[in-house]
Amino acid sequence: MGDNRRSHSKKVVVAMVALVVAVSLSAEPKDMLLLNGQSTDVPVIFVSGHPYVGLEALARELNGSLSTAQSSTGSVVALSLPMGSGSSTTTAVSSSPARSSAGSASAAATTQAAASSSTELSRTFMAAGIEAMSAVREWHSALQSTIQSGFPLSSAVVDPYRLEATKDLRLVSTAVTTAADRSAYQLLERVYQNMAKLSDKYVNMRTKMEYIAPDALQDDELNQRLVSCGRFLASMAASGQFSEDPSCQ
Repeated sequence: MGDNRRSHSKKVVVAMVALVVAVSLSAEPKDMLLLNGQSTDVPVIFVSGHPYVGLEALARELNGSLSTAQSSTGSVVALSLPMGSGSSTTTAVSSSPARSSAGSASAAATTQAAASSSTELSRTFMAAGIEAMSAVREWHSALQSTIQSGFPLSSAVVDPYRLEATKDLRLVSTAVTTAADRSAYQLLERVYQNMAKLSDKYVNMRTKMEYIAPDALQDDELNQRLVSCGRFLASMAASGQFSEDPSCQ
């Protein structure tokens, strides 16, 4: 009886030790990001000795937003942060020349901030604009794949994509809130119009029973401009700042 009791006690001890080891192994240490000396909930992972953080977690920590879009060259990830998320700079003034220099620097910084603010796209507009560009890209892909494969091209093939792009462009117009948004919306309108011209051109050619080479789009000037403009708009979305490019005219 005594031996059985001792054996049972040993089993209990072994089970408790195994439980403690399991808990200690599951509670692995997590590397976290310090931002301007402040602790955050942004996890850090190390790959080949280099630290990396997730953009979604970083955007949440900085009260920003993250959106993605597809361009002809690949995916574009746009990270938008509120004004003032960056590091601040403090200038000490100790004499009149320094005060003058600091004043010039302050004026230059104010001018730069004003210029940045005048070209900054609003988050709502960027989200709607990315959706609209995705719709145009799908429209273009449908036209391109149909031509390359030699399948019959008609309005029935491209009209569903046209309707989706039209709807998304209308939503973009309701998201315009700043001067930069209005200027960017004009670019999106031109892209939509050029895509419509390109689509109608090849549908009409098919209606007239004209031959369409599988690589016809490669040498089409309007198509080349559309592709170049799509790349430019993807970079503009990534920067969050409005700018212009001749390919979008």
